[in-house]
Amino acid sequence: MELHNLKPAKGSTKNRKRVGRGEGSKRGGTSTRGHKGAKSRSGYSKKVGFEGGQQPLQRRVPKFGFTNPNRVEYNCVNIDTLQQLFDNKKIKTKVDKTVLMDNGLVQSKDLVKILGRGELKAKLNITADAFSETAKNAIEKAGGSVNIIE
Repeated sequence: MELHNLKPAKGSTKNRKRVGRGEGSKRGGTSTRGHKGAKSRSGYSKKVGFEGGQQPLQRRVPKFGFTNPNRVEYNCVNIDTLQQLFDNKKIKTKVDKTVLMDNGLVQSKDLVKILGRGELKAKLNITADAFSETAKNAIEKAGGSVNIIE
């Protein structure tokens, strides 16, 4: 068997109905489109969200809220996660973005913020884009150091 003699399984494909090919074809005249109206015309496509003249959902529901264009989105990692990785011997004393990427915690384009949930016993030197106050205190209390990427 080669590429030029491959065929689909018998009965798995059908020929499409050819409409609008004269009265003798039984699919001529209106060509299954009914009579008149926009839907019978060529080139018709209804607008996204159109509900037949009824007020569409996106206009019925009120606008609300505000999206700050200057928001900085961080990918957060807690210190209990770092402690667990240290216990499982997945990280050594130095922790930075590449180490977190290798362990599947962040992506390459993410900004990393370390948060203070849990308890840290390991002495870690952590480099990240931001730290919460509780995380910074916990890391320094355990004997580690905090380096902020500028």
